[in-house]
Amino acid sequence: MHAKDILIDGFSRIQEEVHATVEGLAPDDLHARPGPDANSIAWLVWHLTRVQDDHIADAFGLDQVWLTQDFRKAFGLDLPPDDIGYGHTSAQVGKVRVDSGDLLTGYYDAVHAQTLSALRELAAKDLERVVDERWDPPVTLAVRLVSVLSDDLQHVGQAAYVRGLLQSA
Repeated sequence: MHAKDILIDGFSRIQEEVHATVEGLAPDDLHARPGPDANSIAWLVWHLTRVQDDHIADAFGLDQVWLTQDFRKAFGLDLPPDDIGYGHTSAQVGKVRVDSGDLLTGYYDAVHAQTLSALRELAAKDLERVVDERWDPPVTLAVRLVSVLSDDLQHVGQAAYVRGLLQSA
């Protein structure tokens, strides 16, 4: 098995968990927050998708799906176009609202498709390419991809936990 196959498997697991977490939930459930400053399922899935979209596009020299496929317009959020959710206040978390989970999964699926397309073209040597020199040591493509995987898996796990809280209430 090649490294790109492991990465493809990892990102595909995120997609499976996004769908399992979101499907069948009403808007009130998607926006429920287990505490006054907690994140909702809608925000968590939006954020993990924005992170993947932003970071993969940057690492591979691609345009963000958020902008090219009009998801920014479809979501209609009162946030800057480059906002991915880092450092959001409780009020900003509350602004991320959707009419249905289909918009969340649709956006994730489009980002996932772009991610897989980029990963399928990877050669082993590509993983050593530096994609961010602002860090010491500089961040390679391999490190960036694992970082996105880790971040997304944590957030989809958090969203699944919130879903579990809702179902047990």
